[in-house]
Amino acid sequence: MGAGLFGRPMRQSSAMKFFLRLLALCLIPASAWAAAPVHRYTIDQFLATTLYGGASFSPDGRKILVSSNRSGVTNVDALPADGGAPVQLTDSKVSQANAESYFPADERFLYSSDQGGDEQTHLYVKAPDGSVRDLTPGDKLKASFLHWAQDEKGFFFVTNERDPGAFDLYEMSIDGYQKKLLYTNDGSYDINAVSPDRRWVAVSKQRSATDSDIFLHDRTTGETRLLTPKPAAGGEVANLPQAFSPDGKGLFYTTDQGSEFASLMRYDLATGERREVLRTDWDVTNASFSRDGKILITTINHDARTDLRLFDAATLRPLELPGLPAGNVTGVTFSRDGRQMAFYAESSAPRDLYVRAMDTGKVRQLTHALSPEIDPADIVQAEVVRFKSYDGVVIPGLLYKPRGASAADRAPALVSVHGGPGDQSRVGYSELTQYLVNHGYAVYSINNRGSSGYGKTFYTMDDRKHGDADLGDCVASKKMLADAGWVDAGRIGIIGGSYGGYMVLAALTFQPREFALGVDFYGVSNWQRTLENIPAWWGSGRDAIYKELGDPAKDADYLKKISPLFHAGQIERPLLVLQGVNDPRVLKSESDTIVEAARKKGVPVEYLLFENEGHGLRRRDSKERAFKATLAFLDKYLKGAAKAAPAR
Repeated sequence: MGAGLFGRPMRQSSAMKFFLRLLALCLIPASAWAAAPVHRYTIDQFLATTLYGGASFSPDGRKILVSSNRSGVTNVDALPADGGAPVQLTDSKVSQANAESYFPADERFLYSSDQGGDEQTHLYVKAPDGSVRDLTPGDKLKASFLHWAQDEKGFFFVTNERDPGAFDLYEMSIDGYQKKLLYTNDGSYDINAVSPDRRWVAVSKQRSATDSDIFLHDRTTGETRLLTPKPAAGGEVANLPQAFSPDGKGLFYTTDQGSEFASLMRYDLATGERREVLRTDWDVTNASFSRDGKILITTINHDARTDLRLFDAATLRPLELPGLPAGNVTGVTFSRDGRQMAFYAESSAPRDLYVRAMDTGKVRQLTHALSPEIDPADIVQAEVVRFKSYDGVVIPGLLYKPRGASAADRAPALVSVHGGPGDQSRVGYSELTQYLVNHGYAVYSINNRGSSGYGKTFYTMDDRKHGDADLGDCVASKKMLADAGWVDAGRIGIIGGSYGGYMVLAALTFQPREFALGVDFYGVSNWQRTLENIPAWWGSGRDAIYKELGDPAKDADYLKKISPLFHAGQIERPLLVLQGVNDPRVLKSESDTIVEAARKKGVPVEYLLFENEGHGLRRRDSKERAFKATLAFLDKYLKGAAKAAPAR
């Protein structure tokens, strides 16, 4: 369900794409859909779909390291680059094992894993002989892979082992795993990139959700200097380092100075000259370089989809890549010799991994993620739909229309709210969304004010107005759904995870008669307690959240006002709550208390707890239980027991 609480990426999000095999569906007239039979699938069939992520070529370019949930828990697989069956390389039974990278010259590989969703990730190396070593041992610490050194003698990573509230920069050698401290952080910076010669460290400091600065730390002199001074006109500007150029002469970064959207800039380390590389009518979200340093890879968040742009790294001349699958292309990575490009293509159907030969342009599909028991034609594609909210602000979102819905047979609907605050509902595959749509529910994934991707003015419209201005958009979307002509205006519920779960609880407490029911995945019920429990390692991000939502030490009365727990006596409609036992962001006690309060009111409340899960449901058995319960709850209280779908 959505992105994690406070996972606010400075208006950056990942992206999704259309497959060629689904392109033909766009040519089918609407009248044909109405006549076509609706194939109902069980949750087991949907969960037989494989979710892939990450990509790293082996040194010889013959294999690609990925993460997949084929085993029921995310593990690391190796895929033959020329096609063939994947080989599982890790065997975690509880916690996710996420692929990071092959080593530069051999088939050792790095992966990261926490303990049952506690987010305290460590870095591990697994050797071809099967031995595994924790490279960042210790209790109560978090470590993250940054990138390989250009000379490939080691890799950079960050860890808060010295101070829980500060991530320091280290390099680890590939031979002997010797660790060297490169930069001691005072806790106020995020570490983003290291120059090829190891002299420069690019760091950033977040002051608010829309205000951040870039600093350059010189390891030779020990000086740390501001790279992005505030403009004379003032105002908040979001700046973020992306990557040093392969020749070590420049730093590429994104900035929204003078614009609603972020553009890509190049800063010359010797002269201080700045050059604009890419500006569009949307946010430039990422920039990186191919392993051989010849290609600059950029992505653009284009109306909840992703545009890919490639450039010659030396000349910054745009490069064309004909023959790619239609839709969103993400996760681009190149082989060591630059001859192969791996990428994911994704639409509202699940992402698949492809490889393109750079010399011939031939594209080869390596995975077939969608369950073989599901007809691709039955996957409902998202439609971007906008409406005017209560005060005239135009609100975007993604609408999923169930097959067979019509004026004569109106569908029940759900307003689905993403996490954050400040994330974005994007075109992409959601097991739960497709499952519910397949069983006759319309889903509108709203990008209410405060969502990323639509400019910084829109992004800040919900600041200090949570549970009010943004909730008003959710309520206003009901009219848009009713006006569609095929939605039953009397049967509209609300669903969401993390911050979206808070919006569900806010809707049922502050607007208790607007929605027929609510489904809350690990949502905040008491902001005071949640904000007090933000872990120390969030650093400056914690201050930014306080600025947007409220400081628990100074704004206790306001936080109590917007916290559903203290208004639970107003709940009138049925509520389903789902919660991970190990959730470090929304504590189990948050859900315990709102459930207890609602039950005292006599409201129908169902409550499910999930062992070995944190902030989000990752395990296949957890999803099966949660999604079955969600559909049963909706069938009982929204669709009506008499119309409940037979398949489970």
